[in-house]
Amino acid sequence: MKNAILLGTLALAMVAAPAFAQSKQKAAGSTGKQASDQRFVMAAAKGGMAEVELGKLAQDKASSDQVKNFGKRMVDDHSKANDELQTLAKNKNITLPTDLDAKDKPLKHRLSKLSGPAFDRAYMNAMLQDHRKDVNEFRMESTKGQDADVKAFASKTLPTLEDHLKLAQQTEKAVGTTGTAKSGKKVGTAGVKKQRSPR
Repeated sequence: MKNAILLGTLALAMVAAPAFAQSKQKAAGSTGKQASDQRFVMAAAKGGMAEVELGKLAQDKASSDQVKNFGKRMVDDHSKANDELQTLAKNKNITLPTDLDAKDKPLKHRLSKLSGPAFDRAYMNAMLQDHRKDVNEFRMESTKGQDADVKAFASKTLPTLEDHLKLAQQTEKAVGTTGTAKSGKKVGTAGVKKQRSPR
Protein backbone atom coordinates (compact mmCIF):
# COMPACT_ATOMS: atom_id res chain seq x y z
CA MET A 1 0.00 0.00 0.00
CA LYS A 2 2.80 2.36 0.90
CA ASN A 3 4.49 1.58 -2.41
CA ALA A 4 1.28 2.30 -4.32
CA ILE A 5 0.90 5.71 -2.61
CA LEU A 6 4.57 6.49 -3.19
CA LEU A 7 4.32 5.50 -6.87
CA GLY A 8 1.13 7.55 -7.28
CA THR A 9 2.74 10.61 -5.71
CA LEU A 10 5.85 10.18 -7.84
CA ALA A 11 3.77 9.84 -11.03
CA LEU A 12 1.75 12.93 -10.12
CA ALA A 13 4.94 14.89 -9.48
CA MET A 14 6.38 13.83 -12.82
CA VAL A 15 3.24 14.93 -14.68
CA ALA A 16 2.88 18.20 -12.78
CA ALA A 17 6.55 19.22 -12.91
CA PRO A 18 6.66 20.12 -16.63
CA ALA A 19 3.39 22.04 -16.39
CA PHE A 20 4.69 23.93 -13.33
CA ALA A 21 8.00 24.66 -15.06
CA GLN A 22 6.17 25.88 -18.16
CA SER A 23 3.95 28.23 -16.14
CA LYS A 24 7.06 29.54 -14.38
CA GLN A 25 8.75 30.18 -17.76
CA LYS A 26 5.69 32.08 -19.00
CA ALA A 27 5.71 34.19 -15.84
CA ALA A 28 9.44 34.84 -16.22
CA GLY A 29 8.90 35.77 -19.88
CA SER A 30 6.18 38.28 -19.05
CA THR A 31 8.32 39.68 -16.24
CA GLY A 32 11.17 40.11 -18.73
CA LYS A 33 8.84 41.95 -21.09
CA GLN A 34 7.64 44.16 -18.24
CA ALA A 35 11.25 44.85 -17.33
CA SER A 36 11.86 45.90 -20.94
CA ASP A 37 8.99 48.38 -20.76
CA GLN A 38 10.28 49.65 -17.42
CA ARG A 39 13.78 50.14 -18.90
CA PHE A 40 12.20 52.13 -21.71
CA VAL A 41 10.36 54.36 -19.22
CA MET A 42 13.56 54.97 -17.25
CA ALA A 43 15.57 55.73 -20.41
CA ALA A 44 12.84 58.06 -21.70
CA ALA A 45 12.81 59.91 -18.37
CA LYS A 46 16.60 60.32 -18.36
CA GLY A 47 16.63 61.46 -21.97
CA GLY A 48 13.75 63.88 -21.48
CA MET A 49 15.42 65.42 -18.46
CA ALA A 50 18.64 65.90 -20.43
CA GLU A 51 16.77 67.51 -23.35
CA VAL A 52 15.25 70.08 -20.98
CA GLU A 53 18.55 70.87 -19.25
CA LEU A 54 20.50 71.14 -22.50
CA GLY A 55 17.69 73.14 -24.11
CA LYS A 56 17.92 75.71 -21.31
CA LEU A 57 21.66 75.87 -21.88
CA ALA A 58 21.08 76.45 -25.60
CA GLN A 59 18.73 79.34 -24.93
CA ASP A 60 21.45 80.96 -22.85
CA LYS A 61 24.66 80.18 -24.75
CA ALA A 62 23.76 79.82 -28.44
CA SER A 63 24.61 82.58 -30.88
CA SER A 64 22.20 81.47 -33.61
CA ASP A 65 18.53 82.35 -33.22
CA GLN A 66 17.72 78.99 -34.85
CA VAL A 67 19.63 77.15 -32.13
CA LYS A 68 18.03 79.25 -29.38
CA ASN A 69 14.59 78.50 -30.83
CA PHE A 70 15.45 74.81 -31.10
CA GLY A 71 16.52 74.84 -27.43
CA LYS A 72 13.24 76.50 -26.43
CA ARG A 73 11.28 73.90 -28.35
CA MET A 74 13.20 71.12 -26.56
CA VAL A 75 12.38 72.65 -23.17
CA ASP A 76 8.69 73.10 -24.02
CA ASP A 77 8.05 69.74 -25.71
CA HIS A 78 10.15 67.59 -23.40
CA SER A 79 8.78 69.26 -20.26
CA LYS A 80 5.28 68.33 -21.44
CA ALA A 81 6.34 64.76 -22.29
CA ASN A 82 8.20 64.47 -18.96
CA ASP A 83 5.00 65.44 -17.09
CA GLU A 84 3.02 62.79 -18.97
CA LEU A 85 5.73 60.21 -18.33
CA GLN A 86 5.76 61.11 -14.62
CA THR A 87 2.03 60.38 -14.40
CA LEU A 88 2.46 57.10 -16.29
CA ALA A 89 5.36 56.04 -14.06
CA LYS A 90 3.39 56.86 -10.92
CA ASN A 91 0.50 54.68 -12.14
CA LYS A 92 2.97 51.84 -12.82
CA ASN A 93 4.82 52.26 -9.50
CA ILE A 94 8.06 53.18 -11.29
CA THR A 95 10.34 55.63 -9.51
CA LEU A 96 11.93 57.94 -12.06
CA PRO A 97 15.39 59.50 -11.71
CA THR A 98 15.64 63.06 -10.41
CA ASP A 99 19.14 63.87 -11.66
CA LEU A 100 20.88 63.78 -15.03
CA ASP A 101 22.21 60.42 -16.18
CA ALA A 102 25.95 59.77 -15.87
CA LYS A 103 26.31 59.90 -19.68
CA ASP A 104 24.55 63.27 -19.93
CA LYS A 105 26.48 65.09 -17.20
CA PRO A 106 29.78 65.22 -19.14
CA LEU A 107 27.96 66.51 -22.23
CA LYS A 108 26.29 69.27 -20.23
CA HIS A 109 29.63 70.14 -18.64
CA ARG A 110 31.40 70.24 -22.00
CA LEU A 111 28.67 72.35 -23.61
CA SER A 112 28.57 74.74 -20.67
CA LYS A 113 32.20 75.69 -21.40
CA LEU A 114 31.39 76.60 -25.01
CA SER A 115 29.64 79.63 -26.42
CA GLY A 116 28.74 81.20 -29.73
CA PRO A 117 29.18 79.24 -32.96
CA ALA A 118 31.25 76.53 -31.22
CA PHE A 119 28.36 75.90 -28.83
CA ASP A 120 25.86 75.94 -31.70
CA ARG A 121 27.73 73.25 -33.65
CA ALA A 122 28.44 71.02 -30.65
CA TYR A 123 24.90 71.27 -29.27
CA MET A 124 23.23 70.60 -32.60
CA ASN A 125 25.55 67.68 -33.33
CA ALA A 126 24.59 66.15 -29.96
CA MET A 127 20.88 66.79 -30.60
CA LEU A 128 21.05 65.20 -34.03
CA GLN A 129 22.70 62.04 -32.69
CA ASP A 130 20.40 61.88 -29.68
CA HIS A 131 17.18 62.30 -31.65
CA ARG A 132 18.18 59.62 -34.16
CA LYS A 133 18.58 57.22 -31.23
CA ASP A 134 15.37 58.42 -29.54
CA VAL A 135 13.25 58.03 -32.67
CA ASN A 136 14.50 54.44 -33.08
CA GLU A 137 13.83 53.57 -29.43
CA PHE A 138 10.36 55.13 -29.39
CA ARG A 139 9.46 53.49 -32.70
CA MET A 140 10.55 50.11 -31.32
CA GLU A 141 8.55 50.55 -28.11
CA SER A 142 5.47 51.76 -30.01
CA THR A 143 5.43 48.54 -32.03
CA LYS A 144 6.94 45.93 -29.72
CA GLY A 145 6.10 47.21 -26.23
CA GLN A 146 4.11 44.86 -23.99
CA ASP A 147 2.50 47.33 -21.59
CA ALA A 148 -0.40 49.04 -23.39
CA ASP A 149 0.03 52.35 -21.53
CA VAL A 150 3.78 52.54 -22.15
CA LYS A 151 3.24 51.58 -25.78
CA ALA A 152 0.59 54.34 -26.11
CA PHE A 153 2.98 56.92 -24.61
CA ALA A 154 5.69 55.93 -27.09
CA SER A 155 3.24 56.08 -30.01
CA LYS A 156 1.91 59.48 -28.94
CA THR A 157 5.40 60.96 -28.41
CA LEU A 158 7.03 59.51 -31.56
CA PRO A 159 5.69 62.12 -34.05
CA THR A 160 7.05 64.95 -31.88
CA LEU A 161 10.47 63.28 -31.75
CA GLU A 162 10.40 62.79 -35.53
CA ASP A 163 9.69 66.53 -35.87
CA HIS A 164 12.59 67.25 -33.52
CA LEU A 165 14.87 65.10 -35.68
CA LYS A 166 13.89 66.97 -38.86
CA LEU A 167 14.34 70.31 -37.11
CA ALA A 168 17.70 69.18 -35.70
CA GLN A 169 18.85 68.18 -39.19
CA GLN A 170 17.84 71.55 -40.63
CA THR A 171 19.33 73.55 -37.76
CA GLU A 172 22.54 71.51 -37.67
CA LYS A 173 22.93 72.03 -41.40
CA ALA A 174 22.46 75.79 -40.96
CA VAL A 175 25.04 76.13 -38.18
CA GLY A 176 27.37 73.29 -39.15
CA THR A 177 28.27 74.57 -42.61
CA THR A 178 29.62 77.99 -41.76
CA GLY A 179 32.79 78.98 -39.99
CA THR A 180 36.18 77.37 -40.21
CA ALA A 181 37.00 74.09 -41.91
CA LYS A 182 39.30 71.57 -40.22
CA SER A 183 42.19 72.83 -42.33
CA GLY A 184 41.79 76.26 -40.76
CA LYS A 185 40.73 77.87 -44.05
CA LYS A 186 37.50 79.80 -44.23
CA VAL A 187 34.62 78.11 -45.96
CA GLY A 188 31.56 79.60 -47.56
CA THR A 189 28.01 79.03 -46.47
CA ALA A 190 27.73 75.96 -48.67
CA GLY A 191 30.60 74.28 -46.85
CA VAL A 192 32.92 74.51 -49.87
CA LYS A 193 36.33 76.17 -49.67
CA LYS A 194 36.36 79.51 -51.41
CA GLN A 195 38.33 79.35 -54.63
CA ARG A 196 40.52 82.15 -55.91
CA SER A 197 39.16 83.69 -59.03
CA PRO A 198 41.36 83.13 -62.08
CA ARG A 199 43.34 86.22 -63.20
